[in-house]
Amino acid sequence: MPVLQDHLRPGLAVVFCGTAVAKDSAERGHYYCGPGNQFWQFLFESGLTPVQISPEDDHTICEYDLGLTDLAKEVVASSDKGLKPHYKVQDFVSKMERVGPLWIAFHGKEAAKVVARHLKMPRDVRLGKQAWQVGSSSVFVLPSASGANRDVGRLEGKSNRQEWFRELAQACRVKRL
Repeated sequence: MPVLQDHLRPGLAVVFCGTAVAKDSAERGHYYCGPGNQFWQFLFESGLTPVQISPEDDHTICEYDLGLTDLAKEVVASSDKGLKPHYKVQDFVSKMERVGPLWIAFHGKEAAKVVARHLKMPRDVRLGKQAWQVGSSSVFVLPSASGANRDVGRLEGKSNRQEWFRELAQACRVKRL
């Protein structure tokens, strides 16, 4: 049984995909609700949502043309260590082919690397737009919005994590035109 249910529907603009639900999120029953996690704030500040959604209202995300899922649906993990046997990559790929979002935004590089390997794509995953797709969906990699991921040295040229969310928002606007 999944730790958290997906929030998906066909034709979304973006589906956000993490590796696995973190302990705080599992305990509270909502995506990205750990202390210091700025995911919901970044969505709002980037313009991906017109209002700031609280983690407790994560079930409303499809109303904003966005969705949520994870690669490892049946485990709780506060890091990516030891998750490899729990990834359901083919299930994820099949689900994304059915749902058909314009974009899949991996929330952190690890999830993107796992899917790229599965699809036999280059393993050198960087933040931003990728040269490969999942089905017909374009792929974008965001830095984790977790409070533990504040090292600007890992932002590949951006001064803060929010800039990557803004770049995704801009890419969504361009692709819809």
